[in-house]
Amino acid sequence: MNLDSIRTVAVLGAGTMGNGIAHVFARCGFQVILRDVEQRFLDRGLETISKNLDREIRKGKFTEAEKPSILARIQPVTKLEAISRADFAVEAIPEQLELKRKVLAEADRALRPDVILATNTSSISVTVLAAATQRPDRCIGMHFMNPVPMMPLVEVIRALQTSQETFETTMKLCEKLDKKPVAVNDSPGFVSNRVLIPLINEAAFCVMEGVAAPEAVDAVMKLGMNHPMGPLELADFIGLDVCLDVMEVLFEGFGDSKFRPCPLLKKMVAAGWLGKKSGRGFHNYSGK
Repeated sequence: MNLDSIRTVAVLGAGTMGNGIAHVFARCGFQVILRDVEQRFLDRGLETISKNLDREIRKGKFTEAEKPSILARIQPVTKLEAISRADFAVEAIPEQLELKRKVLAEADRALRPDVILATNTSSISVTVLAAATQRPDRCIGMHFMNPVPMMPLVEVIRALQTSQETFETTMKLCEKLDKKPVAVNDSPGFVSNRVLIPLINEAAFCVMEGVAAPEAVDAVMKLGMNHPMGPLELADFIGLDVCLDVMEVLFEGFGDSKFRPCPLLKKMVAAGWLGKKSGRGFHNYSGK
């Protein structure tokens, strides 16, 4: 399938990443089929898209008059069969191997055989995920950064099975979305999370071992290393459960003790302290 034939895109999952991906495709003129298992998830995703569009309008990226047409390009659905019209598909569900394998296998059966099926996985082997489908040569990793409408990077990850045509089409599609695609080979955590998540993990160890308070750890990295956000503030923004999932993928994938998840991080996730989305993580957001 070539780039010119891609007009309708299916996005599987209306959560943080899924609604951001749908937003970007719709903003760039594509018809979007946004699928999730329950209507309440779709409603929440569409509400987020609307708020993010308002933010872009205030920044002068486009006009208020353009907003209705962008939203009209997004069709929310709960039935998986509805994605059969798609010319390209992106899976953006939680970072859990078996759940992703299940959803990709279901999507594979619903899509036309020539359609590229991308996964927005942030750490799981694209080769393993591609093997769950009957189209492994047309599977590829398309790792968007959060928040998707703002961040220019997309890691494009080739599975062992990915064809050159699939790779080239996906790279060009990223450019059509005004993104900056970077080609990365399939390895646990790819580049972004292989570097970032151990930084977050080590910051958590600093807190657990009493080296410094979370505010101090973040201040050192912002003031001394010129990071726009401290690692623990960023972890809260990403979600501590997501950080832990990725750290466990790295630990299992490499079998190296340097990727051992911090016990404090595991304890906080067990307590439901997931960061900004739960109101409490390394920092407290209940009053904001």
